[in-house]
Amino acid sequence: MKSAIKHTIAILGLALLSACASPAEFQNMVVTEGIDTAATQNSALKDSIVVKSVDGGEETNPLWTSEISSQAFEKALIASLENANLLAKLDENAPYGLRVTLLDVDQPLFGLDLTVKTRIRYEIIEKDGGKPVFDVEIPATHTATFGDSPFAIQRLRLANEGSAKNNIAAFIERALAFSPDMSDGNVALK
Repeated sequence: MKSAIKHTIAILGLALLSACASPAEFQNMVVTEGIDTAATQNSALKDSIVVKSVDGGEETNPLWTSEISSQAFEKALIASLENANLLAKLDENAPYGLRVTLLDVDQPLFGLDLTVKTRIRYEIIEKDGGKPVFDVEIPATHTATFGDSPFAIQRLRLANEGSAKNNIAAFIERALAFSPDMSDGNVALK
């Protein structure tokens, strides 16, 4: 009888642990594919950006829902910019700084297919003087289905990661198309 109780308690403990929310993992948010290599070679921002700040992310409470932390998003952004040849080789030589704010991460409360919507602001500023040359808010979504994971808590993490990755990819696409002579210096591409 005692072993059956211990066995039941162990199973319940494992079930509770598997139901804990886990944070979005940076490696699953890194853009590795779909980068236009020709655009990268001709980009005005090639090897010239350093990430100055990433704000607005949230830490995951294991008893609640998966979130995207500022630190994980920053690591994914840096790796993605490096993959796109936009990251400066040396921070002190970077002509541009990038400030990022996670404005909104809209998550569903429940469902089989979970769609997360992110809205993130990217602001590229000149190193000398801090004048903004590029300022854009990018919306992106990603849906994780029951086929991705039977556990809703994992589907939410996958949807978070996918939405963040899609957001970074959209930013990279716009950054590759950036030209300093696009306007009077303040570019707001929506």
